[in-house]
Amino acid sequence: MGVCQGTRCNNLNLAEAFASYENVRHRLPSAKFGQAFKALPNLDALTDEIDVFLLDAFGVLNIGDTAIRGVPERVARLQKAGKRVMVVSNAAGFPHAKLMEKYKSLGYNFSPEDVITSRKATLHALHNAPPLKWGLMATPSLGRGDIEPFDMTYLAEDAAAYDEAQAFVLLGSAEWTETRQSLLEASLKRAPRPVYVGNPDIVAPRETGFSIEPGHFAHRLADQSGVEPEFFGKPFGNIFVLAFARLGDVDLERTVMVGDSLHTDILGGQAAGLKTALITDYGFFGGHDVEGPIKAAGIQPDYILKRP
Repeated sequence: MGVCQGTRCNNLNLAEAFASYENVRHRLPSAKFGQAFKALPNLDALTDEIDVFLLDAFGVLNIGDTAIRGVPERVARLQKAGKRVMVVSNAAGFPHAKLMEKYKSLGYNFSPEDVITSRKATLHALHNAPPLKWGLMATPSLGRGDIEPFDMTYLAEDAAAYDEAQAFVLLGSAEWTETRQSLLEASLKRAPRPVYVGNPDIVAPRETGFSIEPGHFAHRLADQSGVEPEFFGKPFGNIFVLAFARLGDVDLERTVMVGDSLHTDILGGQAAGLKTALITDYGFFGGHDVEGPIKAAGIQPDYILKRP
């Protein structure tokens, strides 16, 4: 599973991506394997059973920069019917304002407060952390929206910047390289420091395949340096804490986490006590068999939907 210089390329196939998640199960929440799932065509088929829909983004709302056909209209119908619809996404790379612009351009109408991201979860932790000099994995061209209050230095090829940092935060890996990864690993071996991971995803589905995400590099860091990162976002509970704070008192039995990944969306939803729905024709599995991986991982959703 080689990594190119700049990770927005197809580096992992489905089998490799699935194996990568299975290899780090010791760092993920426990799974539950319950009764047989219910197979349904799409989100419309859940309207009698579900009041609150928590939707992943990649593989549910969009693939890369393209909306999945028919989903903006389906989401709008749910909203018009009085269903509570929120986005719960491991989208750490985009400042929140830019992310809202993206969803609007794709045809979605979400309140900014109803888009809960792993970036928000990370920022919540940063605001509660002591003032530190942070080394930052992120894309400079996206700007410093949301992170301006913090002392952060973009990490590039200057080894000194790694050693000067008191802690690290990994938000986006679009411009991350093997050289930078080696510098970070070496610096952490010399002096262990906290590592905050704003996107636990190992991969993300895009138009031409899987891109490699910060979670991939974070797990490698842990294996190579012995420093266990702190993850923010699905499948970890911190992102759901923010979602529940926004939702207020809801019936968890009538609340569903909808996503395309067993190891982030479904596992995270289960750990939060929610119903879960796995999308099969888009995103991580993209039309491939899902029953084999469900059995292999021991992570079983309540529903399987062919499309969002």
